[in-house]
Amino acid sequence: MSDKALDDFGPLEGESAQDEEKEIGVLKEQVSSLKEEVERLKEYINQLEQDKEKALSPPLIEAVVMDVLPNGRAVVKSSSGPNLVVYVTSAIGQNKLKPGDRVALNQRGSAIVELLPRSEDTFVKLMEVVERPKVTYADIGGLQVQMQLLREAVELPLKKPELFREIGIEPPKAVLLYGPPGCGKTMLVKAVAHEADATFIRLVGSELVQKFVGEGARLTRELFDLAKKKSPSIIFIDEIDAVASKRLDASVSGEREVQRTLMQLLAEIDGFDPLGDVKIIGATNRLDILDPAILRPGRFDRLVEVPLPDKAGREEILKLYLKKIKLNGEVDMAYLISSTEGMSGADLKELVTEAGMNAIRRGAKAVNMNDLKEALAFVRRKEKGISGVGYL
Repeated sequence: MSDKALDDFGPLEGESAQDEEKEIGVLKEQVSSLKEEVERLKEYINQLEQDKEKALSPPLIEAVVMDVLPNGRAVVKSSSGPNLVVYVTSAIGQNKLKPGDRVALNQRGSAIVELLPRSEDTFVKLMEVVERPKVTYADIGGLQVQMQLLREAVELPLKKPELFREIGIEPPKAVLLYGPPGCGKTMLVKAVAHEADATFIRLVGSELVQKFVGEGARLTRELFDLAKKKSPSIIFIDEIDAVASKRLDASVSGEREVQRTLMQLLAEIDGFDPLGDVKIIGATNRLDILDPAILRPGRFDRLVEVPLPDKAGREEILKLYLKKIKLNGEVDMAYLISSTEGMSGADLKELVTEAGMNAIRRGAKAVNMNDLKEALAFVRRKEKGISGVGYL
């Protein structure tokens, strides 16, 4: 009902002009509401019709462009198997296509009707570290030289590349951290991830070892593609010996697949395509079993040993951990430093943790020197492989 039609009604008998205007206002609101409801239902019907058309339309075929031909045609490899020579629709445009692009083909005429986005392996995307570690360089003790070498090779080229251009040298591509377990290799990398203003991608070498032929090489290629796409970036490969051990005469298919993955890794680090602002950090406990090809200059340019901490290093590490706990009385640092010779940073952390557990067991709210001595005895028992619970 139109507004004019509503206005044509005369005053109702027995009602005042004020009541009449109020009733007309209510009717106008109802008409407006009904109009809005009609429009909403029309949109809903259109949406249903579009969904019906999509449901009845034949599915498209995924393909990869192999070559672009003149006269609006292209050679594609379809997901169904054979290579096809197909036409490119005007909506896509031949100039937009290049070899390697993913496209969608119409089933009826096998023409390219859509340019698909580049696919990214979900497994590879999950390797990107979104939440940065909270470890800083100040949290690491006894590794000042290693920190300096790592920052020069990884952080400095990303933050100040002009320094290297001015000198006329290429910055290192990759750094390999090696040394006994528990000496701080992963801690160093966590600090780099926290400090560096770059995309951080981390994985374990065994994740590149796949069951099916070619899968490991494909993952390696996509890993570096992701790093280049999100550069500046840092790739951290922990336990790299799982995929980069010395190549021998492979007798089983699994060993041959590992070697194929290694060759792809070598090609990505120092191949035809430049890495750009992508830096690589590797970590291993077994430098002796790595393939010589990955250790040569041009690949892992800088080898940084992370050894067991010396006397000064143990003192610095112990002070860092003891600073975080509540102490009761004086701590004989000289005794602790001399008694912990040969221990790694992880062992020293365990010593302080066990001392805290001792205090909790006896109902105390602070750690004393006796707790530290008992914890030291416990850690030494573990090193000797003595089983059982308790302290000497």
